[in-house]
Amino acid sequence: MRFQNRTHAGQLLAAQLAAFANQADLRVLALPRGGVPVAFEIAQALHAPLDVWVVRKIGAPDVPEFALGAIASGGIELMNEASVASTGTTPEQLRAILTRERAELERREQAYRCNRPPIDVTGCTVLLIDDGLATGSTMRAAIAALRLRNPARIVVAIPVAAPSVCRQLSQQADQVVCLFTPPWLDSVGQWYDDFAQTTDAEVCELLHRAATAAPQAT
Repeated sequence: MRFQNRTHAGQLLAAQLAAFANQADLRVLALPRGGVPVAFEIAQALHAPLDVWVVRKIGAPDVPEFALGAIASGGIELMNEASVASTGTTPEQLRAILTRERAELERREQAYRCNRPPIDVTGCTVLLIDDGLATGSTMRAAIAALRLRNPARIVVAIPVAAPSVCRQLSQQADQVVCLFTPPWLDSVGQWYDDFAQTTDAEVCELLHRAATAAPQAT
């Protein structure tokens, strides 16, 4: 399976999620930036409000892809003390990384929401969307952070992911929906014909279009 672009992937994924359509307590949250075009198609098809769930992975100083924890929308901070200790990350290094990532999270929150508060997900079914998962570390952090907002159910939905990642996520999320699980996955972009980077401007445009077209969360 290959996807033409993120829009195409979102349309195919929306078809697999059709059972969720028109549910009053449904919320669609996208991991920006690449997850937003995918989630936009899903929110439109299912007639659900769309928002971003901004998550910044806190990577180890010498191995950034190794997650020490994450920060997320709403002032949520999750750190794995065992991982911090195992990598020998000093308190000074951790403070520097957190300062940098908090600044980027705040920048994205301002750019995408323009001071609008996050959608309330308390007691709701949340579809948590990205454009694909290679290691799943950011999505795992996103789920853990989102649990603190007390949704009734978290459904991870992605176009493509490694089988091992889906198995891991199924231990955290209430449900995982993935269109394609190739036995080997070097990168998400290899399964897209067009995997150009999504820009902040595109994210803002899609969120604005979703806000004017979808029912508002209550």
